[in-house]
Amino acid sequence: MSELVVPKHIADEDRKAAQQKVDEAYIKAEDRVLDPTLLNKSLLDRMPTPTGWRLLVLPYRGKGVTEGGIHLTDSTLDRESLATVVAYVLKVGPTAYKDKEKFEGEVWCKPKDWVLIGRYSGAKFRLEDNHEVRIINDDEIIGTITDPDDIKTL
Repeated sequence: MSELVVPKHIADEDRKAAQQKVDEAYIKAEDRVLDPTLLNKSLLDRMPTPTGWRLLVLPYRGKGVTEGGIHLTDSTLDRESLATVVAYVLKVGPTAYKDKEKFEGEVWCKPKDWVLIGRYSGAKFRLEDNHEVRIINDDEIIGTITDPDDIKTL
């Protein structure tokens, strides 16, 4: 195998050009632009809007204080919300419950409903206030409920 020998000054120019392209790929902190129109929107408006047949739900974290008056830690509440089967519907995607064969024209839930979902269903992510939300499919709703405290996690 033969080796290509390039004069040092040409190799240095190539290296500088390559480094310049890498440097240009980064955005400088002072170049970040704040969109002031987002500041006037509510937290709900700034949350992701589910696409297609998906729903944005907020898992129920519980009250944070037991009936005996013991205050639960954030880590305990986070663990409970991860395994919860109760959620609050925040947003519904544009084609949720539109499948006539699957849902027979019936909408299973709407925003502001408390629902039962699969224990670990959906794509989970955290918001700026460190609360978890999930995006789930419309057919992952198991049922609707009136009071989230009626359901106890195991």
